[in-house]
Amino acid sequence: MLVAITYALLASRLQAAAPPDLPELPFRPEGLPGGVLDEALARQRDQTLDQLLAQSMVALAIASVIAVALGWVVAGRALRPLRDITATARRLSTDNLDERIGLGGPRDEVKELADTFDAMLARLAAAFEAQRRFVANASHELRTPLTVQRAAVDVALAEPSLRSLTAMAVRVRAATQRHERLIASLLTLARSERGVEHYEDVDLAETVQTVLVGTDTRDLKVVPRLRPAPVRGDPALLERLAVNLLDNAVRHNTADGWIEVRVRSENGAVTLHVANSGSVVPAEKVDMLFEPFRRHAPDRSAGGHGLGLSIVAAIVEAHGGNCSASARPEGGLEVTVGLPGRAGVSPPRSRPA
Repeated sequence: MLVAITYALLASRLQAAAPPDLPELPFRPEGLPGGVLDEALARQRDQTLDQLLAQSMVALAIASVIAVALGWVVAGRALRPLRDITATARRLSTDNLDERIGLGGPRDEVKELADTFDAMLARLAAAFEAQRRFVANASHELRTPLTVQRAAVDVALAEPSLRSLTAMAVRVRAATQRHERLIASLLTLARSERGVEHYEDVDLAETVQTVLVGTDTRDLKVVPRLRPAPVRGDPALLERLAVNLLDNAVRHNTADGWIEVRVRSENGAVTLHVANSGSVVPAEKVDMLFEPFRRHAPDRSAGGHGLGLSIVAAIVEAHGGNCSASARPEGGLEVTVGLPGRAGVSPPRSRPA
């Protein structure tokens, strides 16, 4: 296109500069016919245009070769990071999720893509590791009641008697109940991680009050401070949230201890706060308590499976909230749950605690 434009412009310029009729030229030789000079000028014009076309085509060919070569080199260098990303993605499997691209160089779009890919791999590796740990722990917890049942049956069958059979029945029943609680907890955890399937209007304060009435708090001093807290969510999951928090506060408390439960709604957010006395919990192990089958010490595992707070975290996440825990210096734990409030609902008057 550029050669054609140049050719046309030069041709028009030569046509304007050398008209075919030159009657007034003072240097025309005597006796030379007028048409001879015009033919010579036209021939010179054609030769000039032919040379221009030939030289332009050669220059265009050379420039094209150089441009293709430079483009190949530049494109190769520009696409090399993308090839590295593609090669890393093809090599990845569940066995080498710790591999990273680690792209260097200036901070551009490709570098940002590689860093995002590395961050995604880190999240996947953490998720797979948590899944492996969960499966291993669940398998262990599910095998424990079966082992207890088998041992009880073997002992009873070794020396059959009414006493041994009765003791075997009691142990088998206790192991079966433990098994049922574990399976129910695992099902609740799986349901929570699927998310909330249907929403209903729920007053979290009423839910907590109902759970408090049905909870065996032993000889503990319970201090409820419940204010109306309207939320939208799954009533069954929110009830399980309150049950697990209170059960955790009761199970890991001390004799003649106390539990404080606060529910309030403020600035469009609902807060559930449960604090309890108990043994000292190392601060560095608090976050681990929200992971399945994680216990900071054997005394916290008595009667439980280490799923209570992990179910709480899953339910809160399914409702778009957040939860946190902190260890009390004098012993015990404080757990705070934040949930989005029910928009457009005027809370009723406070009920007495």
